[in-house]
Amino acid sequence: MRLLDRVTVTVERGIEDDYKSLKHPRRAVTILSREDWEAALAGLTDLAGPVPLPWTARRANLLVEGPRLPRARGAIISVGSVELEVTGQTVPCARMDEVHPGLLKALGPHWRGGVTCRVVRGGVLSAGDRVAILHAPPERRIVLPG
Repeated sequence: MRLLDRVTVTVERGIEDDYKSLKHPRRAVTILSREDWEAALAGLTDLAGPVPLPWTARRANLLVEGPRLPRARGAIISVGSVELEVTGQTVPCARMDEVHPGLLKALGPHWRGGVTCRVVRGGVLSAGDRVAILHAPPERRIVLPG
């Protein structure tokens, strides 16, 4: 992972120099909210107390704060001049437990692992860009019997 202050995002290529963007255009950009990351970490403790993991351990492309990320496909999020369509939940993988035991489970509820997106309108992303929810379809919660 490299932390960047500015990066170009295009409809055709996703995030500049990110090989996964080309390979998976419906998951060209992954977004993690600071609030969800902190909620997941709040559930983790070890003998030394709270676990201070950097957000980059989640391996998301963007960390945003402010508006609550929509938990529904089809939502549209703008970050600066870039527009992204939510294509699904970023499902945490087993590597999260390699980072810290229990992190996988802590990221599971309420889409805490973030959202995957396809690029609707490209542009340049810069640290500190304004984040806005342009369209948020109703959330559907699946409740299992029992």
